[in-house]
Amino acid sequence: MISPATIQQILAKTDITDVVGSFVKLKKRGTNLLGLCPFHNEKTPSFTVSPSKEIYKCFGCGKSGNTISFVMEHEKYSYPEALKWLAQRYGIEIEESFINDEQRQQLQTADSLYALNQFAQQFFTKQLLDTEEGQDIGVAYFREREFTDTIIQKFQLGYSPEQKDAFTRAATAAQFNPELMIKSGLVANRYDQLTDNYRGRVIFPIHNHSGKVLGFGARTLKKNDSAPKYINTPENEIYIKSKILYGSYFARQAIDKANECLLVEGYTDVLSLHQAGIENVVASGGTALTADQLRLVKKYTNNLTIIYDGDAAGIKAALRGLDLALEEGLQVQLVLIPDGDDPDSYVNKVGAPAFRAFVQQHKKDVILFQLEVALRDAGNDAAQKATVVNRMAETISRINKAEDFTKQQDYIKQCAAVLKIDEAGLHTLVNKYIRDRIQAQERKATPLSSVVIEENAQKSAASGFDDATFLLLFRDELQEKEVARILLEYGHRPWNASQKVSDFILEEIADESLLENQEVQKLFTTYRTLRSQGEDPKGPQYFVQHPDQQLSALAVSLIQFPHEESSRWKTEFSQQTGYQSKLFEQDYDHFIATLSAGQESSLQQFLKAEEDRSPEAILSAIHYLKLRKIKRMLLENQRDMEQQHSAEEFSVLLQTHDHLKQMEMALGRQAGSVIIR
Repeated sequence: MISPATIQQILAKTDITDVVGSFVKLKKRGTNLLGLCPFHNEKTPSFTVSPSKEIYKCFGCGKSGNTISFVMEHEKYSYPEALKWLAQRYGIEIEESFINDEQRQQLQTADSLYALNQFAQQFFTKQLLDTEEGQDIGVAYFREREFTDTIIQKFQLGYSPEQKDAFTRAATAAQFNPELMIKSGLVANRYDQLTDNYRGRVIFPIHNHSGKVLGFGARTLKKNDSAPKYINTPENEIYIKSKILYGSYFARQAIDKANECLLVEGYTDVLSLHQAGIENVVASGGTALTADQLRLVKKYTNNLTIIYDGDAAGIKAALRGLDLALEEGLQVQLVLIPDGDDPDSYVNKVGAPAFRAFVQQHKKDVILFQLEVALRDAGNDAAQKATVVNRMAETISRINKAEDFTKQQDYIKQCAAVLKIDEAGLHTLVNKYIRDRIQAQERKATPLSSVVIEENAQKSAASGFDDATFLLLFRDELQEKEVARILLEYGHRPWNASQKVSDFILEEIADESLLENQEVQKLFTTYRTLRSQGEDPKGPQYFVQHPDQQLSALAVSLIQFPHEESSRWKTEFSQQTGYQSKLFEQDYDHFIATLSAGQESSLQQFLKAEEDRSPEAILSAIHYLKLRKIKRMLLENQRDMEQQHSAEEFSVLLQTHDHLKQMEMALGRQAGSVIIR
C-alpha cells in the first residue's frame, strides 16, 4: 500500500490545471477553465475545471471528479496506478507500507520484474536496430511483413541474437538476480548453465494498460526448427495471461473514441491494423477469451467485434468465450476474413479503406452465427439438433442484464424461427436455464442477502410504484444529500462556543437510520470516526481527495450545486434592473461579467451568501429528516391500529399516535411546515 504520508505529498503537489491541461486544451472562463470534453465527442466546449475546488465537471456527458479520478478515467488506471503516475510526474518518491512480509516480498518481486523487463526490452530493441545481425535477420523479417520504422518503434519490437548468453551476460553485468531472470522466462537454466531463452527470435514486448512491459512473445524465424513457433513469458507475479490483451495500451484511447473494440488473434494482426490507421484493436493471443480480458474491454466499450480467419479453426476460436462475453453485457459481433487470409495479410492486400468497409458490411450477429454453424454441423441428426436447441437456450439465458431484456426476447424469436420450433417452448427452456443459474447462485448466497432481497421486494410492492411515491423518494434523497453537503462545506466552522457545525449535525443525527442513502450513511460514519479520533476535515477537499472512490465521487457531486435564483428574483430584481437571468444557472461568471455596476449592486441585495444562512439551512435540513422519520413511525402505528387489538392494546397505540403527532407538530413548526391534524 502507498503510505498515507506519500498520498498527502502527492495531493499537496498535484495541480488539476496542470494535469488536465496536459490532455485537454483549456481556456480561461471567469474563475474556471473550459475545454472540449475528453470523454465524449463534442464541438461546443462543456468541460469545466475549477482550480479553486480542484474538481472537473462535463456538463455534456456528466462526468466529474478530482485530479486522481481524472487520471483514472482518462488513462483507465486503478487508484494506486493513478497515484504512482502522479508521483512520477511530480518527482515524488513512493513510500509503501505492507500488511505482512509476504505482501512486501510479492510487491518487491513485481517491481524487480518490471525493471528487468524494461532492461530486456531496451536490450532487444538495441540488438534489432544497432547490430548487423539484428538488421540482417530481425529488421529483414519486419520489412518482409511490411512494417514501417514507426510501428517498430511504437511497439518497441526487438531481436534476441543467436549467441547463447548475450542477454544473460548483459543482465548479469547490470546486477540483476539470476533467480529473477529465470522467473521472468528471459533466461533458462540448462545443465547448470544460464542461457538465453529467446535467442535467434524476433521479440514482441507485451505491455499492461499503463505501458509497462509485462513480458514478451518471441517468434522463431527458422523454418526447419522443431522448437515452437512462439515462446511466451511464463506466468509470474506480473504476467498473468488470462488478464492480458496484446496492444491494449496502444489501443485504449482509440477504443474509447470509436466506442468499439476489434479483437484479433495475433501480434502481427494488431501491428498491421495499427499501421493502416485502425488503432482500436487488441489481440487475444489465440486463446479462449477470459472474464478478466472481457472486463478489460468493457473498461473502454460495450461493443466487441471479433475479426478472425474464416477457416474452421478461426470459427472455433471466435466462438470460444462467447457465453462469458454475453454475461458481461458486451454487444458481440463477428467478422470472418476470407479463406486463406488473416487480418494482417488481408489489410495489406486490400488497403485500409477497403478493410474498414469489409468489416462494416460483413459483421454477423455472433449468436445467430453460432446457431448457423451448429445446425450445419448437426445436419439431419435429430439428436444433434436437440443438443443445438439446448445449447442455444443456454447461450441466450446468459443475456441476464435487465436492460437487455428486449434483446433476449428478440433472440428467442429469431432462433425459434431458424430452428423451426415453438417460440413459447424455447422461451420456457431459456427461463429454465435462468432459474437453474439463479438457484445455484442463491445456494452460495448468505441467509442475510436473501432477507435483504425479500425486504426490498416488499418495500417496492408497498410503494405501489406510483409516480408520487418516486417523487417523494427523490425529494428525500435530495434532502439527505443537502445535509451531507452542509456537513462537508461547513462542518469545520464553529456552531457555538463549544461545538463545531459537524459536532452539532452528528449529535442531532446520532441515529443514522434517519438516513436511507447508503453513500450518505457512509460519509456520516466516516466523518463521525474522524471526529472521534480528534481529526477535523477542513472543508470538502478532505473527501474530494479521499482514496475511497465512492466517497470522493459523492463529495465532488455535492459541491457542484448550481447557483439558483431567489424567490424574489424574477419579480423584484428583473423589474428594477430590466435584466433577464437566462444565463444565470448555466454560467454564473459570464452572467456577473455582463451586469452593469447598478445591476450588480442590486443583485447583492437579493442574493444572500450561503454562509450567512447556513444555521438556518442546517436546522431546516435536520428537522426535515426527523420529521420524515416521525411520519413513517406514524404510518406504521396507523397500520398497526387497523389490526384487531384488545382495548388496552388499542389505548397504547392511540397514546403512541398522539405522542408522535405532538412531536410532528413541534418539528413542523421549527421547520416551517404546516401539519394537518
